[in-house]
Amino acid sequence: MADHRNGSAQGSNGKASAAGSAYAIDLNTFQTRLKTLYKHWDESRTDLWGSSDAIAVACPPPSEDLRYLKSTALFLWMLGFEFPETIMVFTKEQIHILCSQKKASILESVKKPARESVGVEIVLHVKPKNDDGASLMDAIIRAIRTQSKSDGHDSSTVGHIAREEPEGKLLDLWAEKLKSSKFNLSDVANGFSALFAAKSIEEITSIKRAAYLTTNVMKNFVVAKLENVIDEEKKILHSTLMEETEKVILEPSKVNCKLKADNVDICYPPIFQSGGKFDLRPSAVSNDEALYYETASVIICAVGARYKSYCSNIARTFLIDAEPIQSKAYEVLLKAHEAVIGSLKPGNKLSAAYLAAVSVVEKEAPDMVSCLTKSAGTGIGIEFRESGLNINAKNDQIVKEGMTFNVSLGFQNLQCENSKSKNKVFALLLADTVIINKDKSDVVTSVSSKALKDVAYSFNEDEEEEKPKSKADHSGTEHLASKTTLRSDNHEISKEELRRQHQAELARQKNEETARRLAGGGNEAGDNRSSSRSSADLVAYKNINDLPPPREMMIQIDQKNEAVLLPINGSMVPFHVAFIRTVSSQQDTNRNCYVRIIFNVPGTPFSSLDTNMKFQGSIYLKEASFRSKDSRHISEVVQSIKTLRRQVVARESERAERATLVTQEKLQLANNRFKPIRLPDLWIRPPFGGRGRKIPGTLEAHVNGFRYSTTRSDERVDVMFANIKHAFFQPAENEMITLLHFHLHNHIMVGNKKTKDVQFYVEVMDMVQNVGGGKRSAYDPDELEEEQRERERKNKINVEFQSFVNRVNDLWGQPQFNGLDLEFDQPLRELGFPGVPHKSSVFIVPTSACLVELIETPFLVVTLSEIEIVNLERVGLGQKNFDMTIVFKDFKRDVLRIDSIPSTSLDGIKEWLDTTDIKYYESRLNLNWRQILKTITDDPQSFIEGGGWEFLNLEATDSESEGSEESDKGYEPSDVEPESDSEEEDSESASLVESEDDEEEEDSEEDSEEEAGKTWEELEREASNADREKGNESDSEEDRKRRKAKTNQRSRGHLSSSAPKRTKLR
Repeated sequence: MADHRNGSAQGSNGKASAAGSAYAIDLNTFQTRLKTLYKHWDESRTDLWGSSDAIAVACPPPSEDLRYLKSTALFLWMLGFEFPETIMVFTKEQIHILCSQKKASILESVKKPARESVGVEIVLHVKPKNDDGASLMDAIIRAIRTQSKSDGHDSSTVGHIAREEPEGKLLDLWAEKLKSSKFNLSDVANGFSALFAAKSIEEITSIKRAAYLTTNVMKNFVVAKLENVIDEEKKILHSTLMEETEKVILEPSKVNCKLKADNVDICYPPIFQSGGKFDLRPSAVSNDEALYYETASVIICAVGARYKSYCSNIARTFLIDAEPIQSKAYEVLLKAHEAVIGSLKPGNKLSAAYLAAVSVVEKEAPDMVSCLTKSAGTGIGIEFRESGLNINAKNDQIVKEGMTFNVSLGFQNLQCENSKSKNKVFALLLADTVIINKDKSDVVTSVSSKALKDVAYSFNEDEEEEKPKSKADHSGTEHLASKTTLRSDNHEISKEELRRQHQAELARQKNEETARRLAGGGNEAGDNRSSSRSSADLVAYKNINDLPPPREMMIQIDQKNEAVLLPINGSMVPFHVAFIRTVSSQQDTNRNCYVRIIFNVPGTPFSSLDTNMKFQGSIYLKEASFRSKDSRHISEVVQSIKTLRRQVVARESERAERATLVTQEKLQLANNRFKPIRLPDLWIRPPFGGRGRKIPGTLEAHVNGFRYSTTRSDERVDVMFANIKHAFFQPAENEMITLLHFHLHNHIMVGNKKTKDVQFYVEVMDMVQNVGGGKRSAYDPDELEEEQRERERKNKINVEFQSFVNRVNDLWGQPQFNGLDLEFDQPLRELGFPGVPHKSSVFIVPTSACLVELIETPFLVVTLSEIEIVNLERVGLGQKNFDMTIVFKDFKRDVLRIDSIPSTSLDGIKEWLDTTDIKYYESRLNLNWRQILKTITDDPQSFIEGGGWEFLNLEATDSESEGSEESDKGYEPSDVEPESDSEEEDSESASLVESEDDEEEEDSEEDSEEEAGKTWEELEREASNADREKGNESDSEEDRKRRKAKTNQRSRGHLSSSAPKRTKLR
């Protein structure tokens, strides 16, 4: 269609397209924007559209030059593509389009939407290859005249973009035809400026993604490159820096941006200026002179990137060994820049924003007012400079929600008397991309810091020390901590210093944020769990007539009514199996078998019966024992009761889990127009229940969610797009599986398991064991062939998964899913580290938004935006491992401990935490976080007044009183937990629901339950003690004293051996 350099944008999949064409027009967007155009034209026909009866727009031929034209912008805005050498004329009832055959075939698809949205007919005038199009133009002009006459106008007024000179033979001929037609021509450029000013949600999303790329290029490439060049004293040209930066913008993956390279472009060639020659206009170019970074020098960098034709911009100024006047000028400019952004609110005039900057400069540095740029920026969107939204003293245009601005402010021709000739004249420039929201302005390029401490570099430390203090004070500002010294023998020291300074700034921001949240009660988190049925609600028989007819006086199990009938005093007494706590059997020396049944009664530990029951005053049977000579029957009874009890517990557990589920929307299945995206032969985790052979299934993407199903009708899971919090794609590299993982907002049921994590995977290699016993040669042809087959299988599976992920990402890119902000994230293995988050050691990997472990169960998914701080514990000399404690913003939530991380991973983890703007602290011991968080939530005011999280700062606490006992309050090793807490938790079980995920847990549970009741030996011991007391078999005083001394000695020995120990891996 057109070269990408000219602003063409790729259409998303799933849009209408011509047969055999790669170009697809989003018909929904076309309808919406065509309606907006006609509405705006109708409402502002006189003010902005020059009372025009028709609007003619001609798009010029493609060009290699970067240019911004309103004609091109209109085609991109409405159709999503640039249509070179195409003429479009809008009238009240028709839209005439003159174009080539290929373009006409694409535009056929918009005829019906145009008719449905605004009731206009699209007339396509197809120009043959060797025709000049004159006859077609005459037809269009006749149609304009006919329309005007039908509207009762004697003469026609045609709106056009006056500033755009015609290019090429077709447009030249069209311009001549318009002039000779005796139409009244009016300029409608202001109308288009107003039309493009307020952005839709889709446009703002594109601008945010462009800003994300721009910021990452500035922060992760430009700044790093400059630091490296200056630190190693390299010589590099401005033009070379420009070329290298442009390449990085066009390849987003180089700065870890997961944006398609096909969708991005530069707004303008990146600008690098230094050495006293500065041009603050956006049209400035980087010259071929070398970067100048001597004392008192200034470096200006400006970078602009586009995403799907929408622009963003950022500019930063870096000061090298700055003079006081340079530092002061920068501080004033920073305040003025912030004043402009603060004044850009809905309802304010653009002139007020510029005057806010002027007032700041007049107050802080009156002598610099004349050096301030005459504009504070312009609107930005498809056009880099939206002419109608110029932020200057004369523009009284009203700011509206949805507008976007490139706020660009600077000082030019400032003088620095003490510097060398190259540095005597200097300039400063700051620019950010700002989106106007209802409540406040959103600076989408703020991640790249512009604070003075982050842009001022100091190298001549010795010279600074020799300067008298009076000279520093003369500037009227405090001494500012400059950025790290780069020109050092050890570059690692500079990186650590840079990280330390950034962490100090994060600490300040985090404490302010925490204070605001605690003041507003933002950490409240209720427990939404609904109460499940207790065993008191379960009834075996509602009526005595429902009891089965009596047989022999022996224990019977009624499977249908879930009851156990016990022979007591000549009658069969029924008990619901839920009332039975444990059942066990034993055989004595006389071959008598005993069945002992212990019941759940109020007041016993872990009982599911509340003491405040509805049957108050009732008498409860605590346990019953029965004797029999038939050992086989006894075994069958015990086994039957255990099996029945297990089934009831599992059913009630599932029922309780389902009762707490959030109701999901219904899955809309794909129809003939939209075929589901399929990925076959997948396994699911957690797996479905049941004892049959496990079989793979197929994952399908439908209209509003995924469906996974197997050939069995009851094995089906629906995952709604709206319920997906994070989506991950992890190809097999060093693992045996390739997987798709969904972390959900709300729980769903997979089989009979309640889960927030659902995973679909394929094993890329078969687990084969060589039983031959012989050692195979590395050059064995069969071995090599087998390895080759495994590689091919792995690559094939990874490609299939990648294709599925790409198609789903394109589906999620449609306008109806913009609010969900969904995109598959991929773990970054190079940043991973081993650790123990649960019971076993696993490899934990960061992604762009999470910290995950997706191979071993239970899975680990931590959302980075939910993290308050991270505390690195047991960090010290000689330690081989350390622990990472993650504290969440919701203080009611337990902290997450990742144990036994190798100390070799410490620097990498610190660097990753710092780059993701997460504040971390270090401590030498494990802390009692439950007590710390309880203290904070009980008295947030004291926490805020005490400096917030800075009590964790080792450097600060060491420099204060080391002997202070108060500073250590609340700190205990992690294995020293308050006993009362654990007891309360253990006794909170108030329902029949128990966690029985597998057979082993059930067995261990039953064992523990049997231990809770008294054993035969304990009962015999109690009986003998009772007999001894009854028969006055008292011991002598000496025996009692000897026994008491032994007991005390044993207890002292126990206490002395209970020193705090390192907790075992959980």
